[in-house]
Amino acid sequence: MIKEKRKYPRVVKTIPLKLSSHQTDIVTQTKNISCIGAYCSINKPLPLMTKLKITLLLPEKEKDYKDTSKKVNCLGIVVRSEKATHKDDYDIAIFFEQIREKEKLKLEEYINHHLISG
Repeated sequence: MIKEKRKYPRVVKTIPLKLSSHQTDIVTQTKNISCIGAYCSINKPLPLMTKLKITLLLPEKEKDYKDTSKKVNCLGIVVRSEKATHKDDYDIAIFFEQIREKEKLKLEEYINHHLISG
């Protein structure tokens, strides 16, 4: 296993997310995520530097074993966009440009839990 060297480590998790700009709304899921950004595939190209409203749904289990989710809302920007090697998809990297501390803490808790549990 390769040790993560980034300041904000990534976890490979598929988390539902909605990306919204004034041009489009896209529902997809992450391929990996960190406290400062996400990587995902979308079905249409988005230019670099596109500003996005982002809603993530972090899955969690309640004490009574019901599946629930925590919403995390933030603003992001497309920092990488490339044609995927399969289908007509595009792989994009999004930097979380504006995220409230409360929202970032939810994300950190989720990521740290999955780093520990593997």
